[in-house]
Amino acid sequence: MKYEIVKLRERPELVPEAARWFEHTFQIPESVYLESMKEMLSNRGPGSSCKAGAPVPQWYAAMDGGVILGGMGVIENDFHNRPDLAPNVCAVYTDEPYRGQGIAGALLEAVCGDMASLGIDTLYLVTSHTGLYERYGWEFLCIVEGDDGPGRMYIHRSEEK
Repeated sequence: MKYEIVKLRERPELVPEAARWFEHTFQIPESVYLESMKEMLSNRGPGSSCKAGAPVPQWYAAMDGGVILGGMGVIENDFHNRPDLAPNVCAVYTDEPYRGQGIAGALLEAVCGDMASLGIDTLYLVTSHTGLYERYGWEFLCIVEGDDGPGRMYIHRSEEK
């Protein structure tokens, strides 16, 4: 399968569609995603780079033509009790028909690389899953208390170049 990883800050015309996709996927109102994505777009500097000191939030999609196959974001806190563990990769999802094809891994690698290029070397992620994130260099850090109960906090540190 052929797909591309899209940085939504570089493709603002896709923001409404992406917000709808995330809403459908997570049953969180589209307005919540739109607000975060608008904040992302307001942080853009000349061209498609971010202003210094404002790389978060960010949003990404894996796309095949005009179809979103998967996506994720980076926000300050993914609804847990450890604000010191930030920023957080959030809303990680690949639509079921496209799973098992490396899309989530490609998104994770792209997001980690992009955030490192924006000056963010360490990312955190809360999940109930085990196995997936370790394959892409994430390490279990601790248990955190979230809105939905306890979750596993993972950490990813980008390699220095």
